[in-house]
Amino acid sequence: MVFSSASFLFYFLPIVLALYFASVRWPHLRNWVLLAASLFFYTWGEGEYVVVMLLSIVANYLFGIWIYKAHERSNAKVEMGVAIAFNLLLLIIFKYTNFLVANMNLVLGGIGLPTMTVGQVHLPIGISFFTFHCISYLMDIYRRQTPPQMSLPCTALYISLFPQLVAGPIIRYKDIAAQLLHRTVGIERFSKGINRFIIGLGKKVLIANVVALPADKIFAIPAEHLTTPVAWLGIVCYTLQIYFDFSGYSDMAIGLGHMFGFKFMENFNYPYISKSIQEFWRRWHISLSTWFRDYLYIPLGGNRDGQAKMYRNLVAIFFLCGLWHGASWNFVIWGLFHGFFSVLERFPLGKRLTQGNAVIAHAYTMVVVMVAWVFFRAETLPQALSFIQAMAGFAQGSGVVWHLGLFLNPKVVIVLCLAVIGVTPIVPWVLRWREERLAARPAGAAVNLGLEALASLIVLPAVFVLCAMSLASGTHNPFIYFQF
Repeated sequence: MVFSSASFLFYFLPIVLALYFASVRWPHLRNWVLLAASLFFYTWGEGEYVVVMLLSIVANYLFGIWIYKAHERSNAKVEMGVAIAFNLLLLIIFKYTNFLVANMNLVLGGIGLPTMTVGQVHLPIGISFFTFHCISYLMDIYRRQTPPQMSLPCTALYISLFPQLVAGPIIRYKDIAAQLLHRTVGIERFSKGINRFIIGLGKKVLIANVVALPADKIFAIPAEHLTTPVAWLGIVCYTLQIYFDFSGYSDMAIGLGHMFGFKFMENFNYPYISKSIQEFWRRWHISLSTWFRDYLYIPLGGNRDGQAKMYRNLVAIFFLCGLWHGASWNFVIWGLFHGFFSVLERFPLGKRLTQGNAVIAHAYTMVVVMVAWVFFRAETLPQALSFIQAMAGFAQGSGVVWHLGLFLNPKVVIVLCLAVIGVTPIVPWVLRWREERLAARPAGAAVNLGLEALASLIVLPAVFVLCAMSLASGTHNPFIYFQF
């Protein structure tokens, strides 16, 4: 079940909200409602594999108490090491076993030894996210930044809370610990949550799903038929798709958090306006990049032990970041690609690229990001290399069989234009300018309030209705009812 599905929007969410607010007089009961809903949400998609998450919850609840008590007599390094090893082992078994065996078999086959046979290991949804939640929980206890949660149900709710379970953002326990016990939801906050959720839903359904159609078709074209313009259209569509997909889910998660009284951190801050790869990672998937910074980069030494070790740490972090996204060499290369340019920008050549002309700096950043997205999207490494070759002007296709006209129509062009505007802060700038102008007028406050009401009562409901029509039709085209 995903946030943009009809089953979530029209059945699951209304029922959970009704039960949650029916128990508003009993705060502890509200947590039980959310916990039951979260476990049901996960079981809906994973079935019996919910046991994996339950095992992680119970183990990390006990680990947290064990580490906390160990601090009374030692530095708790052994206990912390055991706890981290357990979480990483769980992640490796379910996410990386097939990847490791496949690569081991290549080595064994190359030296003439028998290969290993392992059945396909199922990858539980969200295991990377809830594993990182568990590790951050234990690290905060180990660093004595927070005491352990002595209530198993509250620990379970933190790890399994459905708004952030599948796609983030990654929430630190220390940031949410107080909210697990005490939180309030007023009309203003609930309304803010609905508005944010609808914005995220619109990003996902009205933009990401639309540009995904040409992106998927173009990446399915055989290399010998691919042309340079078509390849660039494909990666532009995918670049926009992945942003509106990821940021849309984050917006929906943050909005759901507000509806239930939680405040989650912002996760995206217009990353495509960046003028360097370093800036890109300060704006893209902020909860993930700060997680790697605080729990891996800084403990490894960060930039404290000289430039050589700093470069080593950066490469290691980006390697692990790529591997975290998926068990594939394509993801590893994607991470190392970003790592290479992150290091390059600390040399004179990189500084000239990023600190000189703003247009050149932005163009350089976007080219690097889009080339990297090819590795992220392509199914295989040879496909990624062929696609980049076509982007570079060495395409093999004639343009007769596969051409731009097959993928561009008025609907796609309009959505692409809206998407390009949406990845920039143009709309917030205009809104702030409007508010400043209205504030200077005698009746400005009343006019501003009226415009906000118009957006809340007309524009956002219209977006929701259009998304609902798309979901009800069972198509990725939200404009199926409109011919233009």
